[in-house]
Amino acid sequence: MNAVSEDIKYRRILLKLSGEALMGDREFGLETDTVGRIAGEVKSVLELGCEVCLVIGGGNIFRGIEAASQGLERGTADYMGMLGTVINALAVQGALEHIGVHTRVQSAIPMSTVCEPYIRRRASRHMEKGRVVIFAAGTGSPYFTTDTAAALRAVEMDCDALFKGTQVDGVYSADPHKVSDAVRYESLTYHDVLAQELGVMDASAISLSRENEIPILVFSLQNSGEFANVVKGQGRYTVIRKDG
Repeated sequence: MNAVSEDIKYRRILLKLSGEALMGDREFGLETDTVGRIAGEVKSVLELGCEVCLVIGGGNIFRGIEAASQGLERGTADYMGMLGTVINALAVQGALEHIGVHTRVQSAIPMSTVCEPYIRRRASRHMEKGRVVIFAAGTGSPYFTTDTAAALRAVEMDCDALFKGTQVDGVYSADPHKVSDAVRYESLTYHDVLAQELGVMDASAISLSRENEIPILVFSLQNSGEFANVVKGQGRYTVIRKDG
């Protein structure tokens, strides 16, 4: 276990990534260099003495809600999406272990041939020993997104904060890639996000975070070293926290 840096503001954290974050310049699947770069960002935070776990979406492989809108039964579509998250989790595990970071994948859908089943106390113990834990297969139930899974695991792991890595440096009033005068927020309350329908994470994830007072930090994972900066309270990010 690495010595804890005095600079860090959060001791135990969960990082939520979309599956699209692993695509790089591709339109589908995984880009090896991008996965490796993200693994490096995680390692840099681990070296600060943080305990780190991850939840990764599966949209780069299969999007259950889109398939459901095209006629596939929603429950089946969501289970297919969960399997996509397991593929991504194994890819990131491979990249992390390639650079010397001990990693465990735990799946909410048991598949003991390729990873561990999700067991809360075991996951917490892995993190105490300095291992990164990647939670796969969402919540294990259809009709819940990986955003909700991320909030749930952050609560179960008693995390100090939930970090949302995106392609922009915080939360905006609209997509800054499409709206030139979109307003960037330094901080928001959970109520602000829900009332303004800002779309940072789904309503269930925001509500669960609010009920358990887990702050959400939204930052750009595109900028090298930014993850570590935000963990230290530096860099550019938006924090979503307790109302008032």
